[in-house]
Amino acid sequence: MSAEARYRRIAADIRRRIEAGEWRIGEALPSRTDMAARYGVHPQTVRLAYHLLRRTGVLDGEERQQVTVAHPPAMRTLTDADAEWPYSTETTDTRPQTATAELAERLGIRVGTVLQHETVECLDPGGHSAMIVSSWWRGRRRPHASCVAELGTVPLGVDEAHALGLLVDTPAYRLVRTRLDTAGVPLETADLILPVDRWLVRLRPAAR
Repeated sequence: MSAEARYRRIAADIRRRIEAGEWRIGEALPSRTDMAARYGVHPQTVRLAYHLLRRTGVLDGEERQQVTVAHPPAMRTLTDADAEWPYSTETTDTRPQTATAELAERLGIRVGTVLQHETVECLDPGGHSAMIVSSWWRGRRRPHASCVAELGTVPLGVDEAHALGLLVDTPAYRLVRTRLDTAGVPLETADLILPVDRWLVRLRPAAR
C-alpha cells in the first residue's frame, strides 16, 4: 500500500469512528504518537491523516497542536453562479484537457479540441473545502458579458470526495456555468460541485 493510500485509509477510519460517536464535537483526539501506535504506522502518516481531516472540516486545531472534532460545516446559500469566491482558494490542477463530447457541446467546439483547464478548491474562513470548481476554456481567458447556469446532482468521485471530506458517491449539486461574450458565444464553461449537506441553491433570475 502506498504512503498516500495508507494515510487516506487512516483518515477514513478516523472519520468513521467520529461518526460512530467514539469522539464527540469538541473532544480531543489522541496524540499523533499514540494514534500511530494504534494503527502500527509512523507518526508522520498520522500527521498527514490529521492534516487531511482538518482540511476537510472533520477536525480543528493547528499543526503540532492537539486536534479536536470540528463542529459540522455551516450551511451556505448560493444565489449568484457567477460571483467571485470571497475567501481563499487553492488551485489543484491546471493540466490542459481535450474536449469531451459534453464540453464540446457546451463550448460550441469540436470534440478533441485542446482546452485550458483549472480545478480550484474554494475554502471557507476556517480553511475547509466548501466547493470545487473545474473550468475549461480555449486560448486565453477573456472578459465575459453574461452567463447561463444549469443545476443538477451528481455522486462525488474519488478526488472530489477526498477534497471535501465526504464518502465517494455522496450526492452533490453540480452547477454547470457557461460564460458568454456580448454575442452569446461561449467563452468558458465550469462545473461547480457543492455538497448537498453544506449548500442551499437559490439562483436569482437572469436580468432582462
